[in-house]
Amino acid sequence: MPISDDTTHSNPQKNRSGLNRLWHAMGYSIEGLQAGWGEKAFRQEALAALVLLPLSMWLGNNWPETALLAGSVILVMIVELLNTGIETAIDRIGPDWHDLSKRAKDMGSAAVLLSLLLCVGIWFSAFFQRFAI
Repeated sequence: MPISDDTTHSNPQKNRSGLNRLWHAMGYSIEGLQAGWGEKAFRQEALAALVLLPLSMWLGNNWPETALLAGSVILVMIVELLNTGIETAIDRIGPDWHDLSKRAKDMGSAAVLLSLLLCVGIWFSAFFQRFAI
């Protein structure tokens, strides 16, 4: 049975367009950030970003370096939010232990670890370049 258009969806967001859709999408994004703030790891990363983002403007020698430093910090926060979303979706299914649920959560955690390692590597390299050479 073919779907005729977006009006057949039960999600009212699908029927919005233009600025109305953008306005509501912004609201959902803010709600997502507020939900993320409820997670200790995200709060810690956001507080670190309050220090690291201005520091990136001082440490970077040019705009690409500054963007790389700042982007690596923001990337950690993005990956943390995605990991929290995965964990929340898995937890909604139920509290029972399942191999696939564990795998999904472990992979999300590994993604956070890799983003943190990337961020630390970029910042270490920038400090090394600035002060050791």
